[in-house]
Amino acid sequence: MDARDIIRKNHLRQECQVAPEIFDQVLPGLHTWMEPFVAPFQGPALTQPAKTDVSGVLSDVERKHVASMAYQCGQNRLGLQGFIGWADWDDAPLRKTLRDQVGTPLGQEDGVFVFDPSAFPNSGRESVGVARQWCGRLGNVDTCHVAISLGYVSRKGHTLVDLRLYLPNAWTQEKARLQKAGVPKARRGDRTRHQWALEMREPNGAALPHAWMAGDDEMGRPCWPSWRPTDAGGSRARSPGIRPPPFLPGITARPRSSWRAGGWGSFPEFGR
Repeated sequence: MDARDIIRKNHLRQECQVAPEIFDQVLPGLHTWMEPFVAPFQGPALTQPAKTDVSGVLSDVERKHVASMAYQCGQNRLGLQGFIGWADWDDAPLRKTLRDQVGTPLGQEDGVFVFDPSAFPNSGRESVGVARQWCGRLGNVDTCHVAISLGYVSRKGHTLVDLRLYLPNAWTQEKARLQKAGVPKARRGDRTRHQWALEMREPNGAALPHAWMAGDDEMGRPCWPSWRPTDAGGSRARSPGIRPPPFLPGITARPRSSWRAGGWGSFPEFGR
C-alpha cells in the first residue's frame, strides 16, 4: 500500500465514524428493520439476543465481543453468549428474507452476481477457519479468516446478499477441531472457494435475476470443470466470451488475445 492509499484509507476511516447521538436516533429504526429477520425465532429468548448482536456490532464499542456488546445494550451477556454459541436456530429463513428484500427494489434481468473472497486478520487458533493463508488486507500470508461474499449489482443499486466462511485444509482434516468448534457437519467438507461461490448461487440464482457472474482475478481462474456459467438455480446465464455490462463504472473488456482457457471453457479477464 503506497502513501496515497494510506491517506485515502485514513480519510475513509474518518468518514465512517458515527457519533453516539446519531446512533441513538438510528437504533429504533434498526429494530423495526430487523423485525422480518427475527420473526422466525418465535419468542424473546432468541429475538432479543439477535437485536442485541446487531446493535452491538454497529455500536461504537471499541472491542466488540459478547460481553462488551451485551453490556453496551443493557443486556446480560449470557443471553447473547447462548444465541451465538450454542442456541439451535436456522439461518436459512433469514437469508431468504434478505433475498426477498433485495430482489424487489434492485432485481433486473441483466443483474450481476459478484463473488469476492475477503480476508480478516485473526490470530486465535480456536476461531473457526483461522489459518495461515493469503490476507489481502495485510498484503502477505498471515493468520486470518477468509470469507467468500456474494454481491448483487444492477442499474438500481448494489448490496451484499450472502456469505460463506472458507475452511482451509488445516481445518477440514482435523475432525476433533471441527467438533470442538461446533462446525455443522454439512459445512465440514473440503470445498474450494469456487465451490462455495456456486453453492451460494443455487438459492440466490432462483430469487435474483441475473445475466452475469463476476469476480476478482482469483475467481477468474477456474480450477475445476464446473466453475463455469450454468443455468443452476433456474436463473439465466450467459456463455463465456461476452463483454461485461457497460453500466459498471471502471470496467472494460480486454481483447480476445488476453483471454485465458480454464476448465471446460475460456473466461474473459476484465481490466480496471
